[in-house]
Amino acid sequence: MENKVIVITGAAMGLGYAAAEILGEKKANLVLVDYNEEALEESANKLKKLYPEIKVLTVKADVSKEEQVKNYVDATVKEFGRIDGFYNNAGIEGKQALLAEYDLEVFKKVIDINLMGVYYGLRYVIPVMQKQKYGRIVNVSSVGGIRGVLNQTPYVASKHAVSGMTKNAALEYGKDGILTNAIAPGAILTPMVAESFKQVNPDNPKAAEEAFAKNNPTKSLGDPKDVAELVAFLISDKNGYISGQTIAIDGGESNMYGNSEN
Repeated sequence: MENKVIVITGAAMGLGYAAAEILGEKKANLVLVDYNEEALEESANKLKKLYPEIKVLTVKADVSKEEQVKNYVDATVKEFGRIDGFYNNAGIEGKQALLAEYDLEVFKKVIDINLMGVYYGLRYVIPVMQKQKYGRIVNVSSVGGIRGVLNQTPYVASKHAVSGMTKNAALEYGKDGILTNAIAPGAILTPMVAESFKQVNPDNPKAAEEAFAKNNPTKSLGDPKDVAELVAFLISDKNGYISGQTIAIDGGESNMYGNSEN
């Protein structure tokens, strides 16, 4: 990964930042993209202290805005001249509610960020990689992209769409040396997942976390570093022939039939 240029969206925290740490350790140059400018700069400063030999560029962007996505791609090309890897990670869960009762504005926001944000990223990054005849892309789907999840219809719909776009990108651009995959994290203990547990049990989110973990074959939640290691492999030259796949990283829980009781 040394001197590779990797773009990471949703990089300020959670799965995005965990991947940035792993990739920085492997001496990749990083472009960190997030809408939260303060958190973004804090994360960038941490990485610069940890890995002073790498270059770190930050770009504030709301991935649901096409022009802002184009801007972070243009800024990367201007700074580095290329994009070797793209971790298309930014996303939100939304609120938890039954399908027929879901707030339409929140529904649209989830689709705009989780689906359109991923699409805009692919739309502007892929032409750069085509010119290079090389690229590695990792989109973030979810176990909600390979099965249903109660009370999260727009999230599930958007993540299924990410899995579908991943397949098409692999089919259409493999000839250009671009390998495109998706990951499907389960309950990885990130700030977004912690917020979900607060929605399930506002009085005792830790109890909701423990109850959820009991249903997992490993009886535990995942660590962001576990996801980061998978991303680092898929986005590296060590991945020479895996493309069009959505890879679950959930302790095996997605193999269970149906949903557990809330």
